[in-house]
Amino acid sequence: MILAAVCSAVIGLAIALAAFSRYPDRFRHRNLTLATGPGAAVLGAAITYTVLGGGHLPIVLPVAAAFAAAMLSLLVKHPERSRPAAAYLAGRPVR
Repeated sequence: MILAAVCSAVIGLAIALAAFSRYPDRFRHRNLTLATGPGAAVLGAAITYTVLGGGHLPIVLPVAAAFAAAMLSLLVKHPERSRPAAAYLAGRPVR
């Protein structure tokens, strides 16, 4: 489990670094982005390790990477949404 946790943390950090360096304007906080990647990857690896049991490292690592990417996607700020959605749909100006 230690090897899976360390490898998944490295993978999560690599995904977070790649996402932040490619799209720096879409992530609000650098530290939050760089902490979410490894944390989410370790959590995904722990859940997968618990479900499958030991000895499934080739399956655990891709699931951890997918979990980290999915959690990082929740932090993305969309630049085209400058107004709240309710005001946008109603056509009213926002103060």
